[in-house]
Amino acid sequence: MGYFIEVESGVHLYVEDINPESSEAVVFLHGWPLSHKQFEYQFNVLPAQGYRCIGIDWRGFGHSDKPMDGYHYNRLADDIRIVVDALQLESFTLVGHSTGGSIAIRYMSRHKGHGVSKLVLIDAAAPVGFTKENADHLLNTARNDRPKMMREVTETFFFQYITQPFSDWFFHLGLQAAGWSTKAVIVLLRDEKLYADLPKISVPALIIHGIHDKVIPFAQARELHQNIRDSELVPFQYSGHGPFWEEREKFNRILTQFVKESL
Repeated sequence: MGYFIEVESGVHLYVEDINPESSEAVVFLHGWPLSHKQFEYQFNVLPAQGYRCIGIDWRGFGHSDKPMDGYHYNRLADDIRIVVDALQLESFTLVGHSTGGSIAIRYMSRHKGHGVSKLVLIDAAAPVGFTKENADHLLNTARNDRPKMMREVTETFFFQYITQPFSDWFFHLGLQAAGWSTKAVIVLLRDEKLYADLPKISVPALIIHGIHDKVIPFAQARELHQNIRDSELVPFQYSGHGPFWEEREKFNRILTQFVKESL
């Protein structure tokens, strides 16, 4: 089922809640500039295994409202906290991909991991995001030809071959975002760092990262592993920035094994 939760006056986030009767919840935070729909190939599988899958579109993206402001880690993490409280979630697994991983890290530090029993970071854009050169290129392209920017993102995202229909679907996911939120998060990824947040993570953490990632280098996964206590790093040998799709059977198996260990 899908519904909206108000996170501040006039701003509602879209939440996809699958198998809500289950007490074993996994909350998914998508990457930039996508939506919860990027996790389709997890939502197809995990609920049938008894898990509750909750996909949240952050402000400015997917089906959520698209205000002009609020695109910094504190506000984005606060939005997630409001959703968690509204759903009365306890002892859930928090999964964040790319920028969603960065938001998850800020949530863990700012809200002391409220309700989270385990953390999964997938090709997380942390402790840093985009280089200035890459960010400036994306900003310039987004200002003048956002579909071209999204096509470039799609072309660098995957290591394995993707079909044209899949590429088109993925491309349109990115264009559901507002232009202003797309650009604001590029600036966020360029300017905000998360080094001080990492020591504050106090739950078991699984770090998944494609070794062929051209968006966030694999070296950053090693840095996260070194700086997050009680973390495990699992390299995905045949993935770029999207192991949740490129090696989805392995990804789903490792994710569910990790979640089960917390029960």
